[in-house]
This record gives sequence, structure tokens and C-alpha cells, in this order.
Amino acid sequence: MQKLWNDKYSVYICIACLLLCAGLVAGCTTSTSQPATTPVATASATQPATPALSGTLAGTPAPVNVVPATTTAAPVTAKPVPTYTPSEKTLIVFTAASLTGVTKDLGKEFSAMYPGRTVVFNLDGTQALKTQVENGAYADVFISASNSYTNTLKGEGFFINSTVKPLTTNYVTVILPASNPGNIKSLSDLATPGKKIAMAASNVPIGTASYAALANLAKSTYGQDWNKSVFSNVVSYETSEPAVATKVSLGEVDAGLVYESTYAAAPAGTLTAITIPKADNYLQTYTIGVMKQTGSTSTAQEFEDFMLSTIGQQTLKDYGFRPVS
Repeated sequence: MQKLWNDKYSVYICIACLLLCAGLVAGCTTSTSQPATTPVATASATQPATPALSGTLAGTPAPVNVVPATTTAAPVTAKPVPTYTPSEKTLIVFTAASLTGVTKDLGKEFSAMYPGRTVVFNLDGTQALKTQVENGAYADVFISASNSYTNTLKGEGFFINSTVKPLTTNYVTVILPASNPGNIKSLSDLATPGKKIAMAASNVPIGTASYAALANLAKSTYGQDWNKSVFSNVVSYETSEPAVATKVSLGEVDAGLVYESTYAAAPAGTLTAITIPKADNYLQTYTIGVMKQTGSTSTAQEFEDFMLSTIGQQTLKDYGFRPVS
């Protein structure tokens, strides 16, 4: 009898052990699979948000080979919003990037005309400068390469509106590396398959002007197929006009569309150009205005007066800019 009991007891113990082991195995399986599931779900949920966010950040590449061209847009903040402190003696002038070459001379001449006054130029694409101002960046004066952005800022209350005036003008031209690796000899050649072209994106002022000039050329002379072929050769859309010129000067592309002033200011022997007829070209008008937030209205007005003076206008002309008609 005792032996029978012992045998039954042993069986019960074996069954209990088996149940315990099964529970442990099940428990281990559940705990190891859960962590693997959670990160995968999280990653897939957040992944789609990344491209949408990066499109507004600095340094994000603009779309390539976009047709029609009007759909191309550049990032609106090409660099972090700068922080400046208002000063009676130092002006902060937000300045369209295409004026980069001339600003050094303008700064020296202004200081010579108004001793003790200095200028700091914040140079960027006008679309980026506009966004910086809207985000709270400080500026005394704003020089825009696009009336549309000037009008937007006026409507938003950032300017002393009575101070906003035309400053200078600029036409579009096609530039090539001096060695002309693409063997481009005419505007017609821009549509030849395999050519590499750089231009600014559609929301950059030089981009707007370039698109308009190409559209005019297509309508008057070359046709819509030519226009489409030109855009199929665009390999880079830039966020500023100097960036287009850099691509060309480094030989990274066969051609680029920039302002005449950029070609005029290029070191001798580095670039060649193909002129776009005035009848088809786009005349870009730059504007200047004093910002409502300026801490020194009188000094800001002095700078605007200098830019519109004979000295300021001659300096702009020396760098290839044209007078306001």
C-alpha cells in the first residue's frame, strides 16, 4: 500500500514539474517577443513624418529634374536665424545673396560717408531672409531681390512702408565654365540630352526670373519641347543665386542661370556667358526698406539714402547691376 502511494506521489510531482516548465517556457516566449514588436511599431509610425519635416530644414536638397518647373521649391531657411543686438552705430542689413560681391565696398563707402557707422550684412536668399524676419530675427534694413517678398512683409507690418523703394535691377544670363565642357554654344544647346544645368528653385528670386525667361524663350523662339528638355537637364536646384554660380565655376555643371551682375563680377577667365535677349528676359527689381523694429530709425534711413545716392548707385553699377528705369 505504501509503495502504491509513493508511486502515485511521484507521478504527481512529475506532472507538476512538467506544468511548471511549460509555464516558464511560455513566460519566456512572451517576454522576449514583446520588446522586438514595440520598436518596430514605433519606427513604422514615425518614419513617414521624417521627410515632411526635413523638407523645411536647413541644407535639405531641392527636388531634381522637376517638370513643370513651377512645382520646384527650395527650403525657406538656409541657415539658423541669426541673433543681433540693436545698436545706434552698427546697422543690421538683411541682404539678398546676389549682392554678396558688392557688399564689402558698400560697407566701406557707407562708413566713410558716415564716420562711426558700420554695417553688418546678413546675406541669404530673399525667401530665407523673409522667413527669418517672420520668425523674430532682428534687422534694421531689408534689401530684397523680389517685390513679392517685399509686399508680403509690408502687408505683415514689418516695414516702415513709406521707406520701401526700388533700389536696382538685374537681368538673367546663362553662364558656362570657361572651358565649356558641355560644348554649349547657344541657348538651343541647353536642351541637348545629357547636358547638366544648375538653377535656383522656384521660390528663390533668381529662380522665378530664370523660369520666366525660359518660358519667354520657349514661347517666342524654341517651343515647349525645348523648354521641357532644358528642365530635364537640370541636375541641381539651389537655394541662392551664388550657389548656382559656384556649381558652374567648379565645373560641376555645364551651365547655370544667374544674374548679369554675378557674371560681371566673376574673376576674369573663369566664366563665359550666353546672353538672353532683353525681349525674352526678365528684369528683376530689388527693393530696400527700413524695418519697423529698428532701434535706430535715423541711421537706418541714412543707409537707405546712401544706397540710393550717386555713390551707392555707381558702386552697384560697377558690379553689374542696372539702375531702376
